[in-house]
Amino acid sequence: MSVPDHRLLHTRLAALGFAVGLLWSLVLLPPPAVHAVPMVNDPKGFNGILWGARLDDRPELSLINTARRIKEYDLRKGPLTLGKAAVEMMRLSTVDDKFARVTIHYRGQSTHAQILAHLQAQYGPLDRTPGQTMRGFNQQFNWRGADTDINMTYEAVGERGFLFIESILLAPSFTESIHE
Repeated sequence: MSVPDHRLLHTRLAALGFAVGLLWSLVLLPPPAVHAVPMVNDPKGFNGILWGARLDDRPELSLINTARRIKEYDLRKGPLTLGKAAVEMMRLSTVDDKFARVTIHYRGQSTHAQILAHLQAQYGPLDRTPGQTMRGFNQQFNWRGADTDINMTYEAVGERGFLFIESILLAPSFTESIHE
């Protein structure tokens, strides 16, 4: 019967400890921050409606929600499209009666690909720098212009997509209104 070599056992334990420590450090690392791609063509609004405009007198919109400082509108007629992609919901929001945000919900990988292609054609290609999550269970893409911020999130599980197009100047007012 041989006596175990303590040096070999010590080396194996040290290697195991290092591997466990490395694994924990990778698991506990925060996800990379999302960096916005500079926008090539800032729309300064959405579908010809400029940020800050009043929406209550627009015949194509229907008021569906009113809160203290926030109003939400849906389009009266369908189908709802962004580029050539059909979407489930397209909601325009105002804060203090100033147009500030569009929220779009959609489903399906093919719809996601169509919308992503549309956004890149309109606002500039993705630059593939760290922070842009290109694949995986959750994908996130951002474009930032002088007046407009676009944030796109796609959840592969469930095939759900969310797109926020908002005024850089007015969007913080949504958060302020929650705290009032």
